[in-house]
Amino acid sequence: MPTEFAASAEFAEIEVIRSARRTRTVQARQVGQKIIVRIPARMSAAEEKKAVASIVDRLRHKTTSSHTSDEDLQARAEALNNSVLEGRATVGSIRWVANQQRRWGSCTPSTGDIRISDRLKDVPSYVVDAVIVHELTHTFIPGHGPEFWVWADKVPKAERAKGYLEAYQRLTGTA
Repeated sequence: MPTEFAASAEFAEIEVIRSARRTRTVQARQVGQKIIVRIPARMSAAEEKKAVASIVDRLRHKTTSSHTSDEDLQARAEALNNSVLEGRATVGSIRWVANQQRRWGSCTPSTGDIRISDRLKDVPSYVVDAVIVHELTHTFIPGHGPEFWVWADKVPKAERAKGYLEAYQRLTGTA
């Protein structure tokens, strides 16, 4: 039976699910603004409180990003262009937008202007990095041909980010 836990400022809700199949480990994942924590059914209330606080703190640390403002995105895009794309991209403007519900990002190749869906503000940094590099790559390679993927996939954890976005899409029914 799920129990509600005190929410922190970053998360609207923390849901704790006791599992008879889980014997020792505690697991947490973020779904939007909600944290879902799975714990062994046999845990006492005191153990639950300690375990949930610990894993939520670790998840918060893991997902806290340095890309929450448009200025942060701009600096990140310039750094990624230099470190991953060898300075080949045209970095115009880059900003968070709220009107992209079917895409993670978009790019105007002629100006280098990039828009990133604000649905990605709370995902791990490596996922945002992959989306930024994807859009930056469009400034010098149109389409999604083989050469495009050679460059776009140079970002660290590219495959992991693709998997994360695929799972996020299935979970939320978006993009």
